[in-house]
Amino acid sequence: MIDLYYFPSPNGMKVAIMLEECELEYNVIPVDIGRGEQFAPEFLRLSPNNKIPALIDQEGEGGPIELFESGAILLYLAEKTGRLIGRDRRARVEILKWLFWQVGGLGPMAGQAHHFRAFAPERVDYGIRRYTDEVNRLYGVMNRQLSTAEYLAGEYSIADIACWPWIVPHERQGQNLGDFPALRRWFETVRERPAVQRGFVLGNERQMDQEGYRFLYGQTAATVEERLRRNPAAREGG
Repeated sequence: MIDLYYFPSPNGMKVAIMLEECELEYNVIPVDIGRGEQFAPEFLRLSPNNKIPALIDQEGEGGPIELFESGAILLYLAEKTGRLIGRDRRARVEILKWLFWQVGGLGPMAGQAHHFRAFAPERVDYGIRRYTDEVNRLYGVMNRQLSTAEYLAGEYSIADIACWPWIVPHERQGQNLGDFPALRRWFETVRERPAVQRGFVLGNERQMDQEGYRFLYGQTAATVEERLRRNPAAREGG
């Protein structure tokens, strides 16, 4: 059995979709990041970066295996099952290029666009332009790639699973899929997969509210240390 520590954000959704695609049995353990549950001692021992998702494979080789970081989890599950990671070394290399492109670019830049466009306590025009434009550029990168390939790495893979949830909130990012026809075709194709649909709806009743944003933004080393001082057990195993 796999334990998935989860909130329905794009990064959480990636892993839910992957588990569904691989037909693995899993148990969802909700982590309400809008109420500070990511700072609970038991969660910090598993995910020292106090971010979701995290995962424990209770039947891992040699005993339970603990992971955090969505890209690492996708790669682990692909290797565990032999699925969605390519049939040979060349295919694997193509998939990993796009996986790391997502975790290093699309996700962080789209997240900043979300913040400055929707959640910043004050309007910062430069931040809005900077990240909206950068996400637009990244959409263009995907659109060019998908103009000559059905999926990002040629065949459906963890690269598509990593990227798709970050395109779901394209309107929040200030993007129009009509400007990117190949990307839109890919987005709609992936959306029709039954496993994607099951992973997408998982936990959607747990939505962020305005109160929750104070737990997500403005963290510093000092504020996290203060939370650890209030919960000394959180340091154990971190």
